[in-house]
Amino acid sequence: MEKKLALEHLKLATLDSQGLTQNTPFGTGKEAVLHALEHLGYIQIDTLSMVERAHHHTLWTRIPDFKTDYLDKLVEERKVFEYWFHAASYLPMQDFRYVLPQMLTIKRGESRYYNADPKVMQYVTDIIRNEGPKRARDFENESHKTGIWWNWKPAKLALERLFMQGDLMISGRSGMQKTYDLAERVLPSSVNTTEPTPHELAEYLVTTNLRAYGFTTVKQITHLRNGNDLKKNVNEVLQTMLEEDRISKVKVDGGNSVFVQNNLLEKTFDLTDSKVWLLSPFDNSIIHRDRIRQFFDFDFRLECYTPKEKRQYGYFCLPILFGDQFIGRVDCKAHRKEKKLELIHLHIENHTIAPEVWLPPFAETVKRFAVFNGCESLVLTKVSPSKLGSMIKKALSSGSKLKK
Repeated sequence: MEKKLALEHLKLATLDSQGLTQNTPFGTGKEAVLHALEHLGYIQIDTLSMVERAHHHTLWTRIPDFKTDYLDKLVEERKVFEYWFHAASYLPMQDFRYVLPQMLTIKRGESRYYNADPKVMQYVTDIIRNEGPKRARDFENESHKTGIWWNWKPAKLALERLFMQGDLMISGRSGMQKTYDLAERVLPSSVNTTEPTPHELAEYLVTTNLRAYGFTTVKQITHLRNGNDLKKNVNEVLQTMLEEDRISKVKVDGGNSVFVQNNLLEKTFDLTDSKVWLLSPFDNSIIHRDRIRQFFDFDFRLECYTPKEKRQYGYFCLPILFGDQFIGRVDCKAHRKEKKLELIHLHIENHTIAPEVWLPPFAETVKRFAVFNGCESLVLTKVSPSKLGSMIKKALSSGSKLKK
């Protein structure tokens, strides 16, 4: 029989699964990064740099002592690799075999994306095999060689195709500059490279979603993944887990049914010391926008791709989570030369919680975030509603210097 569950309990359960109810849910240091990736399944990579990039920001949110070189070191140690989840991502090396179906689809030419000239692909492969790891920019000067008909753009397309079909892997990075090497020289010999069956892939997606979010739906599990066969397999896996009493199908107060891990049904959560989390727009916890709207009553859209005149909140807003409620968002920019973090426009949207309650932890989090961005000063330019401006500015200025 389908069970019922209060919305508040479900919200706490999913935040707990995301590592957003504790200070150090995955431990500390470099190993915490690996634990976080293995638990969450992936961390999305993003190229935007208004503030510290999304993959670093998302991990910093859950690992207070996070340092940006931790990811690089884990890639060098071959414990983490880059590929596609629903977007470009870091993934734990232990899950490598579950990206093979997509790699092989591209290799067989069944995708309409990642087209490249086979001759250039062979040339790029030979260069890397003979000369060692290469970046895209290493091919920039090829067009200047007499008699060489290829140039940088075809070589870059070839690198992308070879990477997406699994012949090359990213062996390291310098900022956003990727270094490619032959997959055979990057993959540890201990890694399982057996292509999963469609059913095994569905099992992986279901268990990853349940572990990372606490509850899930078929729509969420198959997010940006096409195919009726996948949906069919996912439904079969969920049905088997229900029959084995590993999960429950729960009717949420005022909402639809979801699949929930049984261990979360009776679990209690303590948010007496509620914290403020300043989330990346690409944070795992909010990446499914309709899910956040339905269960947290928070409508979030990243507006950097929206024409300026049509933006409602700002170019690069960060959602603000207080306890189990989203209280607003803030458009931010780190001015790195001036070492200044600017809160361009802070939007406070929850008016039921007194500012005196959320403001102290908010100020603490913003100051920590400024330091994380390499900033030594903090400025608040605009607040909505404006009546909160002086109170918030005072809280942000108290304690003067930012703590490192």
